[in-house]
Amino acid sequence: MAKYKFEYIWLDGYSPVPNLRGKTRIGDAIPKSVDDLPLWGFDGSSTKQAEGKSSDCVLKPVAFYPDLSRDDSSFIVMCEVMMPDGVTPHPTNHRATIEDDEDTWFGLEQEYFLYENGRPLGWPSEGYPPPQGPYYTGVGYKNVGGIAREIVMEHLDLCLAAGINHEGINAEVAKGQWEFQVFGKGSKKAADEIWVARYLLERLCEKYELDVEYHCKPIRGDWNGSGMHCNFSTKYMREVGGKDYFLKLMDAFEKNKDEHIAAYGPDNHMRLTGLHETQSIDKFSWGVADRGASIRVPHSFVKNDAYKGYLEDRRPNSQGDPYQICSRVLKTIAEVPTA
Repeated sequence: MAKYKFEYIWLDGYSPVPNLRGKTRIGDAIPKSVDDLPLWGFDGSSTKQAEGKSSDCVLKPVAFYPDLSRDDSSFIVMCEVMMPDGVTPHPTNHRATIEDDEDTWFGLEQEYFLYENGRPLGWPSEGYPPPQGPYYTGVGYKNVGGIAREIVMEHLDLCLAAGINHEGINAEVAKGQWEFQVFGKGSKKAADEIWVARYLLERLCEKYELDVEYHCKPIRGDWNGSGMHCNFSTKYMREVGGKDYFLKLMDAFEKNKDEHIAAYGPDNHMRLTGLHETQSIDKFSWGVADRGASIRVPHSFVKNDAYKGYLEDRRPNSQGDPYQICSRVLKTIAEVPTA
């Protein structure tokens, strides 16, 4: 009888940044849908999600992906963490806080550094490389290092093989810094796929004996930090829009500025300084094609005075939990009437 491997992955209870965890379950059949995958227990006392005297937690599969990098009998299973009854969401389960809407589309841009021996990959063992300038979308060994492109291209292939709606990759502004983009129709889908893409990247880097550094400002000084810019649109924004609605939406984002910052990842004060293509953490602004604004408004959005399309919130950082980011954006959008 054929056997199949299912890597159940989930987010632990560490704060402010959860870690990915995973363990493999053996099954006898390929599931037709996620409903065919059983709940599975784990020791929450070892992941800061339970006490030792009552340690049971439950994994609830929410999506699964072929893991063809291993073989055609392997799958990755994204899970929510539930209480022992298997029904009540665990307090660390931020996916459960999302009021999902498939008409709300999200595009998330995950920036990160590859690290070797405590320093960005491609940096000299002491001191700094030449200043920023040639690294963004750079080509050549001196700009992107040796093995980095091999890793990011392999990661791209792994994501595509898994069926993740990967939109692309590029070298970023700082040396050793990279970005990948994931788009999803529906907030839970987009956020699930960012987490699975992160899992694939971290697992891949095990092979190369490298680390993935998600901290939003790992290098102090005149070096770009790392973000996870959040592009979003609703059906109303895409099909109706209008300047009046847009201005009311921006008022709602400004009113909820502090709530957004709280959901957008830790240590953002180190990154949102008003420099390096950011707005200051204590301010809110929007601007057409302005990468120094809190919300960048694409030219296509204001074309012909239509105010239709998508917007980019540039404040979320690279360590942020996409579940919390999408949840907060949805809550603010819901405050603005569409009629």
